[in-house]
Amino acid sequence: MIRPKTVLTVMSACVALTVALVAAVNLAIPELRASALHPGPTQLLWIVDAYVITFACLLIPAGAAGDRYGRKGVLMLGLAVLGAGGLLSAVAPGVGVLIAGRVLTGVGAALVMPATLSLAVHAHPPTDRARVIATWTAATGIGGMLGNLFGGLIVQWSSWRGLFGTVVPLAAILLVLVARTAPRTERHPAPLDPLGSGLLTAAVVALLYAIIEGPVTGWSAPTVLAAFAVAAVLFAVYIGHQLRAAHPVLDPRLFAAPRLRAGTLGVGLGFFALFAMFYVNAQYLQTSLGFSAALTGLAILPMPAAMFLVSKRGVRLAARYGARRVVAVGLGALVVGLLALSTAGRGTPYPLYLVFLLVMAAGMGLAMPALSGGIIGALPPTRAGLGSGLNGAAREIGSALGVATIGTALNTPGMDFGHATAIGYRIVAAVLAVGAVLVLAWFRPAAPAGTLPELHKV
Repeated sequence: MIRPKTVLTVMSACVALTVALVAAVNLAIPELRASALHPGPTQLLWIVDAYVITFACLLIPAGAAGDRYGRKGVLMLGLAVLGAGGLLSAVAPGVGVLIAGRVLTGVGAALVMPATLSLAVHAHPPTDRARVIATWTAATGIGGMLGNLFGGLIVQWSSWRGLFGTVVPLAAILLVLVARTAPRTERHPAPLDPLGSGLLTAAVVALLYAIIEGPVTGWSAPTVLAAFAVAAVLFAVYIGHQLRAAHPVLDPRLFAAPRLRAGTLGVGLGFFALFAMFYVNAQYLQTSLGFSAALTGLAILPMPAAMFLVSKRGVRLAARYGARRVVAVGLGALVVGLLALSTAGRGTPYPLYLVFLLVMAAGMGLAMPALSGGIIGALPPTRAGLGSGLNGAAREIGSALGVATIGTALNTPGMDFGHATAIGYRIVAAVLAVGAVLVLAWFRPAAPAGTLPELHKV
């Protein structure tokens, strides 16, 4: 017998684990740097980004795999792969194996996330759909908080290996619970497009390689220039492949809808800014203010809590004043928060630093619900799954690029941490400000239903 509340609880726990892994690794960066593996600055960036970028690029095809092969089976496979990736990361004898473990964990996370929402919705009557989606969405925020809290505690009382190793028993427990509680769903024909997924992943990796290696090798170095060129070519080939495909996973013609462009770019930019901050935050609190890993995890908790509270208020504000105005205020607050963070140094008291973080939280809480709603609202109800996957992919790709961008500033030769951090935050703020202009130009009222018939057929 299927118990809907139990299914929702288990699905929420699964998605919370995948998000917690994104947040927790930042708390291990100082210990990883000092470990016997001796990762270099660029290797640290790959350790963080390998999980996020794999997660991002495979979200949409993983959702299609669930539709095609059965969501419960794909979810169970994802949890098994997640645990295997955690184990490989925990026992890694070198940086290369650790990065491979992070990639494997990202594959598992991509298989897990889309299936959890689909199964939770399937287990409830249609009248409960809004409540189920709200609970699942809240679980992603709770996952971030738990990642910071328990990630810091595990690193403090165990090690970075313990942090990755913890994934193994958690994934195993969730695998058993899913097997016992989750319903089986009908299978539907869905395009997987492994070639398209491979092209997109390779293009993003090439772009990240160029951004990460630029300050070390030199921006004019042949390898860096070649990586930028390869990324551009692969993105072009990917778009051409999707336009020619009979059943594309993500048809580029969908982006003819301005509100979809605005939502996708805006979500990506928001998480670009947020994860640039997360990458620096743990290092700043531990190295500049002398916080322990556990205290660092506690020190960041007010931010996701405030983000959650503001997001609930942001929905009402958007209904009252208009989504575009709320998005403008939210993105503006993110720019202000980044510029404020660029002034933080060794002498900055934590209460003042926390104010800067709360400005960032307010910006995210105001802008993200409206931008995510723009993505979903620009697509017909029959493509809600695609909208969810696109929203997740934009979030994770933005996160990976944010880490790479600010990490590039930190890796600039001859620059101390404080100066490099200030420059990095200002670069991220400038990118966000320019992108926000495009977002607001495109974020117009949604087109009436039926005005985009060709797009709705793809």
